[in-house]
Amino acid sequence: MGSPAAPVTVRITRLPGARGLPLPARATAGAAGFDLHAALEHELVLEPGERALVPTGFAIAVPEGHEAQVRPRSGLALRHGLVLPNAPGTIDADYRGELSVIVMNAGRDPITLRRGDRIAQMVIAPVANARFLEVDALDETARGAGGFGHTGQASRSEPAASEAHKGGRQS
Repeated sequence: MGSPAAPVTVRITRLPGARGLPLPARATAGAAGFDLHAALEHELVLEPGERALVPTGFAIAVPEGHEAQVRPRSGLALRHGLVLPNAPGTIDADYRGELSVIVMNAGRDPITLRRGDRIAQMVIAPVANARFLEVDALDETARGAGGFGHTGQASRSEPAASEAHKGGRQS
């Protein structure tokens, strides 16, 4: 294994709504994500299918060349159906507003969120400084244009999904 990456410093400001809440932190030494807590003043009940924007009470300055990715917590998704519909959400290096998390109840029962609940995790990641080069054609690969689960499919004699949908036929 390689050596761990050099630490990245992320400046953080505690907003008035974060009084008494912990800073984002990793639950274990090997965790990639920093837990984000709900900075709610009152309980929030999410009915099945309902979405809400939940404040965290913090603003951050992500270093140039990085992004903060906001991701769901797997246990909340499995046990309660709490998901982030735009996951991963991206916090850009030039954003300075409050971190808020879009949550959705994809379960069958109401979910109650309370102040201090861990609602998501945040990963700080490098961003490639990419540029686009327009070309007439792309190089060929074994995969080609296969996508949307294409590599996980066993070889079949039936038409590809894209061909089946061309004529309006749906399985």
